[in-house]
Amino acid sequence: MSNNDRSKQAPLQILGTTIRPGERASIEVPVPSLYTHTRLEMPVQVIHGKKPGPTLFISAAIHGDEINGVEIIRRVMHQRGIDRLRGTLIAIPVVNIFGFINQSRYLPDRRDLNRSFPGSESGSLAGRLANLFLTEIVARCTHGIDLHTGAVHRGHFPHIRAVLDDDETKRMASAFIPPVILNTQIVEGSLRQEAESAGVSVIVYEAGEALRFNEVAIRAGVRGVDSVMREIGMLPKKKPRKSDPVPVVATDSSWIRAPHSGILRVIKPLGARVTKNEVLGIISDPFGDSEHKAVAQFGGIIIGRTNLPLVNEGEALFHIARFESTSAAYSQIEEFQAEVDPLSDSGSVSEPAIT
Repeated sequence: MSNNDRSKQAPLQILGTTIRPGERASIEVPVPSLYTHTRLEMPVQVIHGKKPGPTLFISAAIHGDEINGVEIIRRVMHQRGIDRLRGTLIAIPVVNIFGFINQSRYLPDRRDLNRSFPGSESGSLAGRLANLFLTEIVARCTHGIDLHTGAVHRGHFPHIRAVLDDDETKRMASAFIPPVILNTQIVEGSLRQEAESAGVSVIVYEAGEALRFNEVAIRAGVRGVDSVMREIGMLPKKKPRKSDPVPVVATDSSWIRAPHSGILRVIKPLGARVTKNEVLGIISDPFGDSEHKAVAQFGGIIIGRTNLPLVNEGEALFHIARFESTSAAYSQIEEFQAEVDPLSDSGSVSEPAIT
């Protein structure tokens, strides 16, 4: 084989659609219809570069109400220069089309799609959708970025979840330039578990709240996807800047739960630095005659919290990540917030070009 042949990309086939090198194609992947016999499709867009390279999937709305990732993918796919990439980019903005239509985390059978992998062709609705996505999309890839948010009434400060024992996954996690990285165990039945088993390096981006757009979370996600694509050789690398934050890996994390039922007044916001025994919020009855403090059990950074003031005893209120050096972690968070804060550019919604 000549050097010229090695530099050429072969055509790609997905569900009978052939995408030639240098082409962009939209594919509607058939999924089970509604009980009204209304046909449904999973939207997929593929950019197949002229030159060979990694194959990266970007997925969103595996939980149908987690919509920040949908907007992240839209912005990524419309940036200047994206069509000149090496390798192949497969974008799936809405994996769980059923949940997306119903503004629900779950499928109509109340199953969690991200606990249903690998699934099967003859299994439950969730299992069939999981199997379809795994075999037709994930199995064709070398890398993946799965975009998530917190649940309904629960916000997440932007962070990456990954298994850092794998060198390639660790490289992707660091390249995303998140303020925080959680070295998490793989959840049984998750997309990440099956992808890792198939040799596909996957990171999970968590930011924002279900059914809400969050501009900081979206901007950080677009920047992170762009940075990962440059790191793995799909786009030209940029010169490193001294101002680029260095991600900090949390040693562990834990939720602070409500000591009593009542109405929560939050004192500490997402991204705040807290110390052991510091008051995070106060729970009271409607008249304020009885008050109970929710306190930090250890020092760290708040990376998740409830946004609903009405709480029952035992409910998860604040998610705190612990670090070897909380000061160093908070310094990186401050740099991150200054970098992606929409107010820093007079409130404009910038969608930076890929150059």
